[in-house]
Amino acid sequence: PAAFRTVLRDITFHLGYEATATLTTRKVALSVPAGHDHIECTGKVLNQRVALIPILRSGLGMIDPMLELVPKAEVHHIGIYRQNLMPVQYYNRLPKKCQSDVAFVVDPLIATARTLISVVGMLKKWGVPKIHVVSVIASEPGLEAFLKAHPDVFVTVGHVDDELRDDGTILPGLGDAGDRLFGTQQIDDDEALLHPSKRKRAESTDASM
Repeated sequence: PAAFRTVLRDITFHLGYEATATLTTRKVALSVPAGHDHIECTGKVLNQRVALIPILRSGLGMIDPMLELVPKAEVHHIGIYRQNLMPVQYYNRLPKKCQSDVAFVVDPLIATARTLISVVGMLKKWGVPKIHVVSVIASEPGLEAFLKAHPDVFVTVGHVDDELRDDGTILPGLGDAGDRLFGTQQIDDDEALLHPSKRKRAESTDASM
């Protein structure tokens, strides 16, 4: 997990640097100490109020480098698991009232894009004026599906792989980003993540085989 976290962090920083280049600044007056005096000068601050939206779990590994780029950004978490390749929301910490000007959605992978399409739909209903997706790897079919569903959304992606399997796995991709990030055992049934008793039964079955 340590090596994967480090690489994900480094890649995210570079992708985030490119993505945040779309932000604009405004001039502000500054007073800088110079010996016993102060010098009046002009600096710059961001025009936009920024929100970072990590899609749990794997999006968490991209938050720290994004915060290095936009330290004053707010972070709002959205949790999604997949059931029969369809997204199911289990956690949403968006504030009731949107006070952000731009939201950066971070998720290492865009596979079928159904999760991302759903999350961006939530953000549009929330009322954020501008949305920008940052991802490490996308499948070509998934990226096409996302851009068709949300043609007005910016996307910064590190690489696009051609193949997407029927089970929603990108080839070659990078595996399950969440499991690699946190060193957890892979669970084939995502719904079992919410039901510990179901997970224990599955693990017992595997151990007996």
